[in-house]
Amino acid sequence: MLPLAQNPLPHSVAMAEEPVAQTGAVAEEDDNGVVVEEEAQVEFEPLVKLEEVKTATLEEDESVLFKMRAKLFRWESDTWEKEQKLWKERGTGDVRFLQHNETKKVRVLMRREKTMKICANFFVDPAIKIMENAGSDRSWLWQCRDFSEEKTDIVTLAIRFANSENSAKFKEQFLEAQATNKALPDAAAAAEPAAAETAAAAPTPAEAGEAK
Repeated sequence: MLPLAQNPLPHSVAMAEEPVAQTGAVAEEDDNGVVVEEEAQVEFEPLVKLEEVKTATLEEDESVLFKMRAKLFRWESDTWEKEQKLWKERGTGDVRFLQHNETKKVRVLMRREKTMKICANFFVDPAIKIMENAGSDRSWLWQCRDFSEEKTDIVTLAIRFANSENSAKFKEQFLEAQATNKALPDAAAAAEPAAAETAAAAPTPAEAGEAK
């Protein structure tokens, strides 16, 4: 019988050894590992800094005497047939009587809802004649020099309210504003030219019909 080996074979020892855990660079190559993302600390500054600019509307120096929601119309030529005239809607919004804090002059200013675009802006001249529109108890018409657009022509405007009560309040305030402006020192000089201008051809309530 052959004697047992005193020392085991080298390859037997290698097979019995436990596998060595992979560390270092080998572990970093694992594509399935969780990668920790670093948050970038970057700040962007605007190249140009814009300062807030306040727009003056000239209403800052005025007090509101009257405000009420209404719909405004203007008597003007048709878009396609220039010879034919009709009522065109100018907008719906709050019509206001504004009095300047220093000069005490009263004007009417009306802006459209949402867009706030001016659709009426005129001095309440004592020479203006306000009339019922087609016999309606909630609508009025008059002629005036309107400054709502770049040109300042003599225009015929009509306004309509939700009910006769609001309409009556508007006329009362209109007449009161005329009396206030008439009492101003410089009102007499402007009264005669204004009266001549407002005598331009305008539709009577019967001719124009009610602004709808």
